[in-house]
Amino acid sequence: MTKRNQPLHIGGVTIQPGERRSIDLEVGRLYTHSPTTMPVQVLCGSKAGPVLFVSAAIHGDELNGVEIIRRLLKVPQLKRLRGTLIAVPIVNLHGFINLSRYFPDRRDLNRSFPGSERGSLAGRVANLFMTEIVSQATHGIDLHTGAINRGNLPQIRANLDDEEALQLAKAFGTPVILNSALRDGSLRMAATDHDIPILLYEAGEALRFDEIAIRGGVEGIVRVMRQLGMLPRTRKKAPPEPVIARSSSWVRAPQSGLFRAYVALGNRVTRNETVLGVVSDPFGEEEIEVHSPWSGIVIGRLNLPLVNEGDAICHIARFYRTDIAHERVGDYTETLEAEDFPYGEQS
Repeated sequence: MTKRNQPLHIGGVTIQPGERRSIDLEVGRLYTHSPTTMPVQVLCGSKAGPVLFVSAAIHGDELNGVEIIRRLLKVPQLKRLRGTLIAVPIVNLHGFINLSRYFPDRRDLNRSFPGSERGSLAGRVANLFMTEIVSQATHGIDLHTGAINRGNLPQIRANLDDEEALQLAKAFGTPVILNSALRDGSLRMAATDHDIPILLYEAGEALRFDEIAIRGGVEGIVRVMRQLGMLPRTRKKAPPEPVIARSSSWVRAPQSGLFRAYVALGNRVTRNETVLGVVSDPFGEEEIEVHSPWSGIVIGRLNLPLVNEGDAICHIARFYRTDIAHERVGDYTETLEAEDFPYGEQS
C-alpha cells in the first residue's frame, strides 16, 4: 500500500497532502520599510515520495531559471505528483530587482551558505533558504546561467563521486556532464553537508532568455522527477547517454583589444589546430590568433568583443571521445528545436 504524504511547514504555513500553495517568505525590508519576500510555491502530492526543491536566481541576473520554473509549474503531469515539489524562482530578490548578480553590498549569495541569522544580508537570506527550504528536502536542482556577457552550453555540474547524483545527472539529459568540485560557501556544498544530492544546471547567458536552454531545463527537471518516482514513467525514448568531461579550462586573451570569435557553443575543437578567434587592436595592425590548447567541446564563450589581457574567452571541456560529445550536442539541440516540443514557449 502506498503511504500518504506528510504535510510540509514553510514560513509558518502548513501545506497538506494534495494541496498547492504559494508562500511569501519575508527576507527583510527596503530603505522605505517596505517588506521584501522570497516567493515559494509548494506542490504537496497526496502520496509519499521525495521532496525536491528547484531554485533559480541565486544570482539575481540569471533569468532563464525563473522562466524554467514558470513553465515547470504548468506541466500537466504534476497532477499525478508523488512526494513534494518546492519551487523557488527568485532566491536573490535584491539582485533580481537591480539586474545584478550580487546583493546590494556586492556579496555573492552562492558564496554565503549556509549563512547566519545575524550575518550580512546575503548570509541571512542564505540561512533562511537553508532553514525553510533545503533542510526539508531530499534532493535539489539549482538553475544558473553564464555570467553577464558569457554564454554557457546546457550542462549539468555535480559531484559525480556520489552515485545517486551521477544517476540523476544522467537522467537530466544534457549532452555534457561536468564533475565539478564543491566550493566553499556554495549552495551545493551546504546541501551536500546535509546529505542532499544536488544538481547544478548551467545554460545560457545572464539577463537573457535562451529558448533552447529553457526547454532543456524543463525537460531535464521532469526527467529527474521521473527518475525519482515523483512522476509516472513515460514510454518516450530516453536521450542518448551523456558524456562526462574529465576536466575543463578557460582559454584567456593573450592581449587587450577586440575579440572576434570563430567558434560557437558546442563546436568541436582540436589541440593547437582550431583557431578560437582573433584579438586585435582597433586598426587591425596587431592581431593575435588564439588557438585551442586542448581538444574538446566549447561549453562557454565570451560574447563581448572587448577584452583585457587575461580575460576568459572560451571554456573548453575535455573528453576521451570528442566526436561522441559533439554528436550528443547536435542531437540534443535538434530535439529541443522541434516546433512540437512539449515544453516550448507557453502563454
